Amino acid sequence: MISHVLMGTAMMATGLVTDFIAILATQMLWGLSWTFASGADIAWITDELDQPDRMTSVIVRLGRIQLLGSAAGIIALGLLASLIPRGTTMTLAGAGMVLLGFYVLTRFRELRFAPARSRRWAASRSVAADALRLARRNPVVRVVLVATLLTNGAHEYARLYQLRLIDVGFPARPLVWFTGLSVLMLLLGAVVLRIIERRVRDPATGRGCYVAGGTIAALGLSVFALAPDPTTATVAVVVVAATAEPIARTMSAIWVNENASGHVRATMHSLLAQSEYVGEIVCGAAITAVAAASGMTSALLLCASLFAASALVALRLRLTLA
Repeated sequence: MISHVLMGTAMMATGLVTDFIAILATQMLWGLSWTFASGADIAWITDELDQPDRMTSVIVRLGRIQLLGSAAGIIALGLLASLIPRGTTMTLAGAGMVLLGFYVLTRFRELRFAPARSRRWAASRSVAADALRLARRNPVVRVVLVATLLTNGAHEYARLYQLRLIDVGFPARPLVWFTGLSVLMLLLGAVVLRIIERRVRDPATGRGCYVAGGTIAALGLSVFALAPDPTTATVAVVVVAATAEPIARTMSAIWVNENASGHVRATMHSLLAQSEYVGEIVCGAAITAVAAASGMTSALLLCASLFAASALVALRLRLTLA
């Protein structure tokens, strides 16, 4: 609920302001709202469903629905923004987010939730300590957190690929083309998750999918960085977007969920999200420095090397769980 209210408020505020500093502040609030949502949905479903053998399929389907929802949202809100001002569109979307939160509050139940009997802050500190202890001692969780950090650092290519496509001669009217490209990436990502849905129920096959995704992304991003024409570059970046991110995010959530007990599950998913954020901040700063010093091609090749490193780390996970 906190996430929905903050996110909806941030979206409405973004649509109402025009000053850069004000927009920056609303986007910071938007980012903060994601912190409250990180892992809460998966932990909630796991506890309420109470059928561990079904959670792998549920998480894969959740990832697929998120991708399809994003594609539908881009199309619907894009069409709406073509008819009314963009600020108004953002404000309406934010209001819808808040209303959705209240719908969840009134219609969804939390029947298996057991409130902490001790004082709230003491209980929170205890859960946080247990989660950190699990992250240090459990080899699966430890490797997943490292792989996630590297993978999300590599995903900083998403802040560069549009400029790269323009440099190699992407068609005019980039807004329309990039919108279509984004929808295509999301739809293909959903198809990839549908293909691997049954396969990832086997731990060994799931690890193979993660390694394959990182390897394909490393090769695809290398081709993208060196592509001489827009067609090659477009195909390469679509392949990267449709394989690396959906596979890595889904498999990481599955592995953390399987290795976390009930009272720390949501906190472990939050730690997974923190690993994502650290990867974006640390690796993003490094990629920015490389781009400034050596150019975009070098920065994209660095992203490719991070994908390759994440695949190597996942191989260690394979040995750990073999």
